[in-house]
Amino acid sequence: MHELGIVVHVINQIEELAKKNNVKRVVELTLEVGEVSGVVKEYFVDAFNWAIKKTEYMKECKLNYISIQGISYCQDCGKTYSTTEYGKECPYCHSPHTYLVTGKDVMIKNFKVE
Repeated sequence: MHELGIVVHVINQIEELAKKNNVKRVVELTLEVGEVSGVVKEYFVDAFNWAIKKTEYMKECKLNYISIQGISYCQDCGKTYSTTEYGKECPYCHSPHTYLVTGKDVMIKNFKVE
């Protein structure tokens, strides 16, 4: 379950920023998580809710989990398509010369503090 490792990394980043900026507490965190990142939302949310109880600034932080669609680009025909629906082969020209444009990352979009 790599979700816990990602949760710990995100929490450490937010806690460090909160401390540096003399924040009283972090009340809300918005994350963008790619649908082909390998993160299982239910596991991530469970790990997050468990881990924030052990923090200094995030004990009651609300998590907004935004799923980002996996989109691939075909180098041969120049079209984009849903990676989760069609995989690595372009559904338009059937070329294998494609690459992932979005949907792999876990990114902190923003967070709210008091």
